Amino acid sequence: MKTWLISIAILASAVGGAFVMVQTRAAPTQMEREIPVLLVDAIEARREPVFFRVNTQGAVTPRTESNLVSEVSGQIVEVASNYVAGGFFRKGELLLRIDPRNYQSALKSAQANVARVQTQVAKENALANFALDDWKTLRDLNASTGPISDLALRKPQLAEAIAESISAEAALEKAQEDLNRTSIRAPYDGMVQEKRADVGQYVNTGSQLALIFATDYAEIRLPITQRELALVDLPSADGSSLPLPVTLTSQAGKIQHTWQGLIVRSEGVFDSASRVLYVVAQVEDPYNQSGRNGELLRIGTFVTASIQGRFGGALFTIPRHALQRGETLWIIDEQQKIYPRDVQIVSTDEEYAYVDGGLVNGDRYTITPIDQPLPGMPVRVNTLPRLSNVR
Repeated sequence: MKTWLISIAILASAVGGAFVMVQTRAAPTQMEREIPVLLVDAIEARREPVFFRVNTQGAVTPRTESNLVSEVSGQIVEVASNYVAGGFFRKGELLLRIDPRNYQSALKSAQANVARVQTQVAKENALANFALDDWKTLRDLNASTGPISDLALRKPQLAEAIAESISAEAALEKAQEDLNRTSIRAPYDGMVQEKRADVGQYVNTGSQLALIFATDYAEIRLPITQRELALVDLPSADGSSLPLPVTLTSQAGKIQHTWQGLIVRSEGVFDSASRVLYVVAQVEDPYNQSGRNGELLRIGTFVTASIQGRFGGALFTIPRHALQRGETLWIIDEQQKIYPRDVQIVSTDEEYAYVDGGLVNGDRYTITPIDQPLPGMPVRVNTLPRLSNVR
């Protein structure tokens, strides 16, 4: 019994001590949690003159490409040193020669035939004159002599001889041309793309000898959309307007090469499948045959083109990634808080949107993408240099 009372007393003392400790403990320190403020990059909006540019892409092609074919038959007996794939040539330069011996013999035969028929013409002309003299003598002796006939004057024979002469001269011209065609010469300044015949090979009339193309200038077909067409003044078909400047670029590893060209014409109709209009740019001397400095613009190169467009007036140039839903900017007020504002976009390209309404000079807007922004959200601002609208 005594032990039980002692246990109860100890338990009561413990409970009382715990109660006293709970009642006398110090209140916890209250710490106010700071909401983190997002750091954003900001740009000050300014109107400045804008010249639109249309960016597109295309492949470089030759302005003229030809299949070089043989106009005569025979064995190839000679080829030029530059008659190889990648070889350059000048207009009129000999590329290869076909065995001319048969055509030289044909030319000599045609020359002999011309000489023969010319002699026949002279003979018939003399006989006609003799016949006329004989008739005049006979008429003087006998006044009753009737008029002389064409046959008596040998006019049919003379006409036949003249016709044979014309035919023989035509055959001579053909023989001469056939002989000339045994020498295959370049029709323009250009380059051999593919060699299809070589020395010792027998070719027939119409056989393909090489694929060649001109190198005086290259062409690039560039597609533009109907919306982009409103931003450029294309050259007119009658030549009354000037060609449009175009800048072409191509990336080779870490090096970017640039060429200057001109938009000289459009193809006049929209493609029914892609709904684009093709314009044609020209670049002179793409293979640097004149010796000027610059990177070669090889046929087949894929290039990006930037076409100079119309003057758009004074506009705001806005980075496209700064726009939310394509037309909303987040404006930063004087209290460093952000608010959405819809803007009026005139045009866009791959990098920028050009805005005419919804902004005033001096407005600051954030170009940092914000995840789930809220109107009135406070931000810390890192102001960047303003963009130049001059394109």
